[in-house]
Amino acid sequence: MSTLKKYIGLSVIAGLLMVSCNPLELDQIDDPNNPSVGSVSENASRSQIQFLITGLESRHRDYVENVSRAWNTFGREIWYLNGSDPRFQTDWLGQAGREPDRVYFGFGSTGGGSWADPYQAIRQANVLISAAENTGNLSAEEQAAISGFARMIQGYQFMIPANFVYENGIRIDVEDPLNPGPYVSYEAGMEHSRSLLETADELLQTAGSGDFPFTLTPGFAGFTSLERIREINNAILARTNTYLEDWEGVLTALDNSFMDLEGDLQAGPAHPYTGAPDLFNPLFYIRDAAINTIVVVHPSVLEDATEGDARVAEKFFEREEPVIITTDATPLVGTHQDNRWPSNTTPIPFIRNEELILLKAEAHAQLGETDLAVQAINVIRNAAEIGDYTGATDQASLIDEILYQRRYSLWAEPWGHRWIDARRYGRLDEIDTSFDQGSIFLQFPHPQAEVNWDIYAED
Repeated sequence: MSTLKKYIGLSVIAGLLMVSCNPLELDQIDDPNNPSVGSVSENASRSQIQFLITGLESRHRDYVENVSRAWNTFGREIWYLNGSDPRFQTDWLGQAGREPDRVYFGFGSTGGGSWADPYQAIRQANVLISAAENTGNLSAEEQAAISGFARMIQGYQFMIPANFVYENGIRIDVEDPLNPGPYVSYEAGMEHSRSLLETADELLQTAGSGDFPFTLTPGFAGFTSLERIREINNAILARTNTYLEDWEGVLTALDNSFMDLEGDLQAGPAHPYTGAPDLFNPLFYIRDAAINTIVVVHPSVLEDATEGDARVAEKFFEREEPVIITTDATPLVGTHQDNRWPSNTTPIPFIRNEELILLKAEAHAQLGETDLAVQAINVIRNAAEIGDYTGATDQASLIDEILYQRRYSLWAEPWGHRWIDARRYGRLDEIDTSFDQGSIFLQFPHPQAEVNWDIYAED
């Protein structure tokens, strides 16, 4: 798939430390083997549209490695132990008073997978939309299907930088990379994601019924019809509405999604990894390998687990020999590693039925619909083999229970759920730092490349 991405010359932006570089601009390469963006902007062929769609799917997963390792470290779901570079411990854990600056380690001047990569996906989606809307080789229904799909990906991707910088705000007007719009608030960024997803839903309905008119990767297996893509779109919309605290909107979106209280909790679309010449699963580590660079389960996750919880054995592999890394603050001991990925080509889900059921529980709890909230909670608890919920049913108690179940059901998924959950409920101080003597970050500043670009643009 990476080969297909290169077809249109949309290479990863390099050299962003230079003042003149703009992480919102896609490269145009004058090479007959890698046609420029301009070559697909007018009357693109169907094969060019296909390449753009596959390229968008490839860019859609570029955030996974960085967000999975870093954000899940911030929320103390994992430690990313790295014996070669202690900054993955000291800086990411905020040890010895370390705080993120504009060139924060692991993100660089561009923000890496938490900033630049999502914007690259957003820009690629704009190229796809423009190509679809300006060609005579597609029917109106096909144009609507492609534009809806592209906006769905954009709605997902905008939420990544928004949650990265939080109150510092994001740019949502990036149509012209040489003249991007101003920063807007977190709420406005989320509203923009919602607007894109709602527009995507309308377009996908306009596209009619049947299958999506072009080929999608195996990550969309079981979701290749227009109706099923709409269900994915509504699942993402339910997550967005949760961040906006639009609880009725959450339930409406879930009703139109693939959520199924009696269905497979793992069901949902995924990012595929097929190996060379494509990428391998970046979260896969050989079990019990004698290495000192690895993602390990945070000790507090093991300590706080409910006895008999099936998710513990399912997700966490106990090593014969712990991984021990000594930092400036304290030795970090990883006794368990990630057990979710059978091989280095296992796909990584980006939204699942289990999350949707938990969103349903949260929305009902927030609306005072206790019985429905408990019903959804019990689906999760019984799947984990810990039995029905028997605690208090006031709203505060239900939210406590839901956040606890999210901690284990959504552990270390490529989104940093616990970090975001703790922040949106004002509970960052509840994240346990006693094992690493670090600190918890609220948010990050805009990457240095963004500041440099603004300075350059003014000159």
